[in-house]
Amino acid sequence: MQFQWYPGHMTKAKRQMQEDIKLVDLVIELVDARIPVSSRNPDIDTLGKGKARLILLNKSDLADERKNEGWTEFFKKKGYYVVRMDARNKGSMKQVSAIIAEACKEKTERDLRRGIKNRPVRAMVVGIPNVGKSTFINTFAGKACAKTGNKPGVTKGKQWIRLNKNVELLDTPGILWPKFEDQSVGLRLALIGSIKDDILNIDELSLELIQILREEYPGVLKERYGMEEEGTPAEMLEKIALNRGCIKKGNEVDYAKAAALVLDEFRTGKLGKISLEKPEVEA
Repeated sequence: MQFQWYPGHMTKAKRQMQEDIKLVDLVIELVDARIPVSSRNPDIDTLGKGKARLILLNKSDLADERKNEGWTEFFKKKGYYVVRMDARNKGSMKQVSAIIAEACKEKTERDLRRGIKNRPVRAMVVGIPNVGKSTFINTFAGKACAKTGNKPGVTKGKQWIRLNKNVELLDTPGILWPKFEDQSVGLRLALIGSIKDDILNIDELSLELIQILREEYPGVLKERYGMEEEGTPAEMLEKIALNRGCIKKGNEVDYAKAAALVLDEFRTGKLGKISLEKPEVEA
């Protein structure tokens, strides 16, 4: 299964970011806590060189908590500020505000020495499609000021958002890199929904997920679907289909419906808190 997706507007957006990065003090990068490495765009490290950096491990409520702790330490050791969060939850925004102030403390003190008072911190919000950038901005601002959607590519242009007297945010479109050199990265992105489902083979994708879950989180499928985790992934998908009544006319098994069900229940956390990458492997 090959993964490739790079809409034309992303090339333009990357060029625009190279210009806009000069205007900001801080780069806030959202990643999906379930796949913190695969959901990062390598270009952002190059673009953000010399800027204060904050990584938001979004959707950490859907990820394995032990892995969340490991990833927090992993990124801190690399010199990033890190916050674990759920972008829909207003409660985590106080922590984000405090970290922004800490990350830009030197800049604020430098301004004061120069006699510049009350200049807001300017931060650029970046991330690949569907990691929750717009949801984060709306929750942080307390109002719907950035478009949101549950599919990649909703944000197409940049927009400045004044949060308060202390912080201004620059929203940017989600950017994926032009080529997945490692197809396992493409697989993980597809599993969390960062690549549009309508260009993927959902049946194959669900079989990959079933195999991963059986190896990394044994017992999860048994608990959710009341079946033994034996046989091939295809045989397991058939068991899930029968368990959930995914049957077509003529009493045929509806594999497509069952495949979509498994993917959806993983993405929405109904299968439990699951991470697809391990910090110790990357370290």
